[in-house]
Amino acid sequence: MPVKFVDISAQAGLRDKVYYGSEYSWKYILDTTGCGVAFYDYDQDGWLDLFVVNGSRLEGFPGSEAPTNHLYRNNRDGTFTDVTKQAGLVRSGWGQGVCIGDYDNDGFDDLFVTYWGQNVLYRNNGDGTFTDVSERAGVRGKQTRWGTGCAFVDYDRDGFLDLVVANYLVFDPRTAPQPGTGVFCQYMGLGVNCGPGGLPREDAILYHNNRDGSFTEVTVKAGIKSPDGYYGLGVLTGDFNNDGWPDIYIAADATPSRLFRNNHNGTFTDVAVPSGCAFSAEGMPQSGMGVSAGDYDCDGWLDIYKTNFSYQVPNLYHNERDGTFTDLADQAGMNVNTKLLGWGCGFADFDNDGWLDIFQCNGHVYPEVERLHGDITFKERRIVYRNLGNGDFHDVSGEVGASMMQRYCSRGCAFGDLDNDGDVDLVVSNIGDAPSLLRADVESGYHWIKVRAIGTRSNRSGIGTRVKCVTGDHQQIDEVRSGGSFMSQSDLRLHFGLGKSTRVDRLEVRWPDGKVETFRDLDVDQLFQVQEEKGITRVVKFKA
Repeated sequence: MPVKFVDISAQAGLRDKVYYGSEYSWKYILDTTGCGVAFYDYDQDGWLDLFVVNGSRLEGFPGSEAPTNHLYRNNRDGTFTDVTKQAGLVRSGWGQGVCIGDYDNDGFDDLFVTYWGQNVLYRNNGDGTFTDVSERAGVRGKQTRWGTGCAFVDYDRDGFLDLVVANYLVFDPRTAPQPGTGVFCQYMGLGVNCGPGGLPREDAILYHNNRDGSFTEVTVKAGIKSPDGYYGLGVLTGDFNNDGWPDIYIAADATPSRLFRNNHNGTFTDVAVPSGCAFSAEGMPQSGMGVSAGDYDCDGWLDIYKTNFSYQVPNLYHNERDGTFTDLADQAGMNVNTKLLGWGCGFADFDNDGWLDIFQCNGHVYPEVERLHGDITFKERRIVYRNLGNGDFHDVSGEVGASMMQRYCSRGCAFGDLDNDGDVDLVVSNIGDAPSLLRADVESGYHWIKVRAIGTRSNRSGIGTRVKCVTGDHQQIDEVRSGGSFMSQSDLRLHFGLGKSTRVDRLEVRWPDGKVETFRDLDVDQLFQVQEEKGITRVVKFKA
């Protein structure tokens, strides 16, 4: 594979650790989930900045040493500057996930961060600073809840972004079971932290945008609440049945995952079980963590990749184009890494050949596994699967740079072109370490384009916009989406590898309200900024 990933974290200035749980032992399940991370152009200068969520410890930190979230501004030279304090984003606590979207349509993408505690909505002021509007917007919550994955989504297509937030479980350290004390507190003969089984389940929350800067919770009204709850983690949105309306998928731990089909009237129906994307290929619940969507076989329908616990094969749910999915992970060659415990993941065309590859980061939840002296470790390597273009994937992790084989206890990851050179780079959140910033160096010589969608009647972030890129007899689709992976946020700009094609024959942009704009005979190796009803308003030629 003509790609090498180089870890540039230290030289880029990413030295602050992500803290989550005690340093040497994890007493409770709260210690295990870690944090998300975001590629986020907060100042709209065309260069991706970074937002890194941070966590805490139940025993606390002395004095003013409590870790905080971090916002790093891209200096456009391979380095970043920490601007957290100037931006007004200093905050400590049990941070979890992050997603972005311009909820007030003022032209600047806003920031939402989930917590074990109360969630936070930061309004982007457009001048490099943020204001906490959680209480005023009605999304903070009145009680302690364990928010995890999140995504902005215009589910009713009214031009204003709504918000979906997954919740994991009900946790109270005063009543939580002690390690090793029950059936859900054992792993391979070791006493470990307890759960999620035996702990109260939760439901996701759906907030409807009132178009005045506030939201109203519509969880029950919209049909998102389930009768028995589930352990929700990763949140994914996408038009999975090609009806022009965004659906919601939630990866669930130890319970069936959920696929909420949009009914076009403000309500949803959970169709995960009949659709075939709730369980494993054998019909068993799995421990779902991260989740991503992509059309890996280029048939015009979005497929789903989901990571799971160790000794569980990840899911590659192939969209059968009739409302159902088939799990083809075994057939595709993804049963070779089942000992790894997967978290953040995503589809991305790393070598620009026109076929989506897959990245997955890993890390165990039981530090005690080191005592087994077996082939399971606490810190684990990453995985890159190369798409062979025939439905099969090949693990090329050992071929794409030493950074993939180094071991971390990783959680969230995000995808984006940090240096604007026409490929897809990675950022990974690691518990107990600084984030890993992995620059992709591509030597394929293949071409590419990027598309930045800006809504006019639709939401300004363009979230929910579907783009089709056609070169010869090869077509690709993707959608602008908030959230995804494991509690993380990737670049809102869409990236299409084009292989040897030197022209884009047709670019179709379907806006969230269903209107389609078509552009033909476009040059390659550049970014197209497309504004609804105004066409291509800007073209940026990236450096080679």
